[in-house]
Amino acid sequence: MKRKFQIGVMGSAADLEYAKDVQDIAEKTGELLAENGAIVVYGAEKDYDSLSTSAARGAKRAGGLTVGITYGKGFDIFDKEGGTDIIIATGLERGGGREFVLVNSCDAIIAIAGGSGTCTEMAIAYQSNIPIVAITGLGGWADKMAGEFFDARKRVQVIGAESAEEAVRKIMEIVRE
Repeated sequence: MKRKFQIGVMGSAADLEYAKDVQDIAEKTGELLAENGAIVVYGAEKDYDSLSTSAARGAKRAGGLTVGITYGKGFDIFDKEGGTDIIIATGLERGGGREFVLVNSCDAIIAIAGGSGTCTEMAIAYQSNIPIVAITGLGGWADKMAGEFFDARKRVQVIGAESAEEAVRKIMEIVRE
């Protein structure tokens, strides 16, 4: 049996005060990934919600499998609806080592809006030649990097998508190649 693709969903944490419609797009992204047979991998926060956690909720509603990579020790994460099947406690810091474990556990990533953490995750994916699709029109690093390379090496171009549907279609085409 072929292994399922592990797709990371990276996005803003709730302290960036994203709009409800952006959260809905994240949930739809997770739902569509699950419907395509992918495992949703995300950065599980301990203290507040995030667009990544929203994607995990969407995936669970569609019957998908979710993996939350968290910082520090212990399995206590912000997960009000029980959207996480597997929790990986890295013992590492948020804003540091956790992001390396998270991104390197993915076949590809989808970025939604995003602050400094999402930027870090996208840069790690770029350095590791991991495909990146960014949903545009929602602000943050996803908008800034869509269509761009992180540097002159031109390893992986960040591919823009205008919707959750387009992002999932593109990411699944990439990983299936």
